[in-house]
Amino acid sequence: MKNVTVIGAGTMGNGIAHVFAQSGFNVTLVDVQETALEKAIATIGRNLDRLIKKEKISEDDKAATLQRITSSTDIAEGAANADLVVEAATERLDLKLSIFKAMDAAAPSHCILATNTSSISITEIAAATARPEQVIGMHFMNPVPVMKLIEVIRGYATSDATCASIMELSKSLGKAPVEVNDYPGFVANRILMPMINEAVITLQEGVATVDAIDTVMKLGMAHPMGPLQLADFIGLDVCLSILRVLHEGLGQPKYAPCPLLVNMVNAGHLGVKSGQGFYVHTRGSKELVVAPFFQ
Repeated sequence: MKNVTVIGAGTMGNGIAHVFAQSGFNVTLVDVQETALEKAIATIGRNLDRLIKKEKISEDDKAATLQRITSSTDIAEGAANADLVVEAATERLDLKLSIFKAMDAAAPSHCILATNTSSISITEIAAATARPEQVIGMHFMNPVPVMKLIEVIRGYATSDATCASIMELSKSLGKAPVEVNDYPGFVANRILMPMINEAVITLQEGVATVDAIDTVMKLGMAHPMGPLQLADFIGLDVCLSILRVLHEGLGQPKYAPCPLLVNMVNAGHLGVKSGQGFYVHTRGSKELVVAPFFQ
């Protein structure tokens, strides 16, 4: 594989494009908005600057990485010469199905179609294409340039050759791929989201404060980040979406989203992305300040 197309220039998409380009791949980053593409390239540049300051790469490495990235607002144009297309759009099934139909029509016959979905069925996405054996999940962790894990998710029809190819490719990126099967939430979110949901329930029932809950998990369980802080970082809307996929897909009441989480999302309090969730997030500050609603 030499040519990789990434669909979606948001946080995950620009991180995926960064990692592939830094590893020597030619990357086409696709988004419907030109401004999103410009913002993504600027973000990649800043992240490369951080690596220069840490003396992990040189100025020449940065220049070479950025030269490997081109951008486009047209999926057909962006995927025309791809060996691999990685979809990293918003976590909505209807949107992903639409993108995969377009990718399938535009990409060469040998091209593997991957999705960065964190919970949606790979099998269902693959059914929208004429090449389900070449469809697979590549669930990168955020922030992509830093986190080592990639969940490689096999759909019902994913071939052994496709899976083996993506496992090896992931290793070439310096990542640690783990093969899992296609069930709601896969492994990471099937375990993580019920924990986050239980933390929100614990807060709603008045068992402990935001700070107390996160402190217990950080100091008592050696988690680098408490569950409520992590939920803010992921995005409360994303957490809610994944919990709904788990609840619908597995049909068990233990996956039902906490009403407090639902209310916060309905109110637009989504965490870091909106500036307020369980904490207030001030741009450029890492200080944790509990949101007024919970004080």
